[in-house]
Amino acid sequence: MPQEDSQITFNQRMLPSIDRQVSEIKEEDIRIRVLGTVIDKTDTSVIIDDGTGTISANFEEPVKAELKQLVRVFGRVINSASGMELQGEVLQDMTKLDMELYKKASKVFSAV
Repeated sequence: MPQEDSQITFNQRMLPSIDRQVSEIKEEDIRIRVLGTVIDKTDTSVIIDDGTGTISANFEEPVKAELKQLVRVFGRVINSASGMELQGEVLQDMTKLDMELYKKASKVFSAV
């Protein structure tokens, strides 16, 4: 019987992202998601405003977002010289989101 190479395989799983407003982001946060409006952009970054503050999200690939578009950004929190930033992982178009219903649902879930 041939001898097999011993390999340890780790099942890496991403940490869940925590829903945050920009003003609530903490240094100990690892992965978060922020809902806001694109107020500035480049090919690989966006700055979003959620009403409580602004944050820059930098991506490795070009992003498809327009100014004034409602988006949700999933990413890793990075402390930089200019403050908190996100290493963006996903940019989700939220233009069809019913904001009133979203706010009501957020209040219900935050009370749980």
